[in-house]
Amino acid sequence: MAAIVRALSRTFPDTKVNTDILKTITMVFAAGLTACLLVASYGLDLSAGFF
Repeated sequence: MAAIVRALSRTFPDTKVNTDILKTITMVFAAGLTACLLVASYGLDLSAGFF
């Protein structure tokens, strides 16, 4: 997360980057990705024999 903020700070030096907004966006993205993975694995046999 800090690397993203530093990269954005170097890219846009005149703009103040609000880390709270970036954290919120990251959390929403992570929740959406988790939901997509759960939907994609619905009905998939994930027992020990699968691996």
